[in-house]
Amino acid sequence: MYDLYFKTYGSIQNPHLIILHGFLGSADNWHTLAKQFSENYYVWTIDQRNHGRSPHVYEFNYDVLVDDLYEFIDFHKIYQPILLGHSMGGKVVMQYALYFPQLVSKLIVADMAPYAYNHHHEAVLDALRTIDLSQYNKRESIEEALKQYIPEWDTRQFIMKSIFFENGQYHWRFYRDSLLDNYEQILKSVQGKPFEKPTCFIKGSNSQYIKEERWNEILALFPKAHLKIIDKAGHWIHAEKPNEFYSAVMQFLNSIS
Repeated sequence: MYDLYFKTYGSIQNPHLIILHGFLGSADNWHTLAKQFSENYYVWTIDQRNHGRSPHVYEFNYDVLVDDLYEFIDFHKIYQPILLGHSMGGKVVMQYALYFPQLVSKLIVADMAPYAYNHHHEAVLDALRTIDLSQYNKRESIEEALKQYIPEWDTRQFIMKSIFFENGQYHWRFYRDSLLDNYEQILKSVQGKPFEKPTCFIKGSNSQYIKEERWNEILALFPKAHLKIIDKAGHWIHAEKPNEFYSAVMQFLNSIS
């Protein structure tokens, strides 16, 4: 078992909620919302392998990410958790629920669907391939270099959160080479027998990750799924509209508790 980095929030007596971040993210992305959820739940935020402070392991695909989650839940003896995942983390929790439905109580998927996707991170990937952090001595200079590839401020700030300074130079918090080499893996679909427990998909209205015309494909795997749409939000709905996202999650959980 890999020793995944994690944080916990709230009272251990409450129902357990596990949150998984997306591609190039980390548990830290969820700190504020985790504190809010901890009023009612015992919250675990996890850095998945090759992200944040968790181990860097070259092998990277949904099967190993699901194995990591299974071993983490088993080791910590977490009974019937609620799983919440964003983007890549959404596919991990979907695949986990399809493989181990008896070990999950409820499922929440933030702006991700179970089907395969085409390439859509090209500018970010080009930046990661090209920019050598060891050549920079100021964060401002790194951001200027990123701006040539990623003009969108919010996306650029998201990437900047994964840069840290140690031993006299800057580094990526994620395992860049593995993520670049295995990028095709995160585009793949998830599969399995239908998950028959309560499921909530939360979509940003400005995002195309969940296409309403393909909702039947989602229902085929998650027949008890509900769709909540957060207005004027993109793919990072939890960062762009945290209050609305929190309300959507709590409304779903309260409606089936």
